[in-house]
Amino acid sequence: MQNSSSLDVDAVRAFALVAELKSFTRAAQAVGMTQSAVSLQLKRLESRLDMRLIERTPRSVELTAEGAAFLDRAKEFIAAHDRALGSMVASERRLTIGISDHAAGPELPSVLARVAAVDPALNLDVRIGLSSEVFDAFEQGEIDAAIVRREPHRRGGEALLEDEFAWFASPAFRERPSEKLRLAMLAAPCGVRALAIRALDKAKRPWVESFTGGGVTAIAAAVLAGLAVAPLARRIAPVGTIDVGGALSLPPLGKSSIVLHSRVSDARANAALRVLAATFRGVARKPK
Repeated sequence: MQNSSSLDVDAVRAFALVAELKSFTRAAQAVGMTQSAVSLQLKRLESRLDMRLIERTPRSVELTAEGAAFLDRAKEFIAAHDRALGSMVASERRLTIGISDHAAGPELPSVLARVAAVDPALNLDVRIGLSSEVFDAFEQGEIDAAIVRREPHRRGGEALLEDEFAWFASPAFRERPSEKLRLAMLAAPCGVRALAIRALDKAKRPWVESFTGGGVTAIAAAVLAGLAVAPLARRIAPVGTIDVGGALSLPPLGKSSIVLHSRVSDARANAALRVLAATFRGVARKPK
């Protein structure tokens, strides 16, 4: 390593973000810069260190062996810089985030891990609930940020991704002749529940709520057990289930946007929230 005493901390932060998010685009979104600016920072850092840190192809971003070895030192360098400025010894920072149960998905652990890796000093308070309940908590100032399904009557929010909804069931599920469609849904006032009921009633398809769950995990268990059909986003449908909409002649459910609402003003907490949003976009869109 050459001239390590003159490293640009912003360039090192950019490298750490690219390494954690595995994307120049999402790293740029996280720090509010253009992708070309992040690329330039990394190029200058590689020049300063006289080593190649990132291998970039049209489809992937991977650390080189030297980049992997430098990543831990980069994090130590950033932490030392922050301690020198006193930001690490200030009062503890806490970020309270509400996330819709239908938006959280199986990627949530990966999303939170990326945020923690970027800012280990930030305490996270994450609450899972119905979109309407999470948004109400945000409106009442009980939480700092909300990641929810955009309801038709609400505007605003930063779009993170678009979910497509469908009807999912176990491959073993069988609809009995002349019976009502057995459904597994979250309790009211779940927006996805209301969407499914409107679609079925409009199609004049008889249905019965054979299972009511207090969370998507419970709904997934009921579907996997073969008890009922559930309206779910494709992204969060349990592994092992199948889309039975066509086979059962069920009406389409359409798409819905997942959006972020935030009132975060603290710079470090906001930086972590930007990483969360960028990571959510990237991880949530990965094909299963």
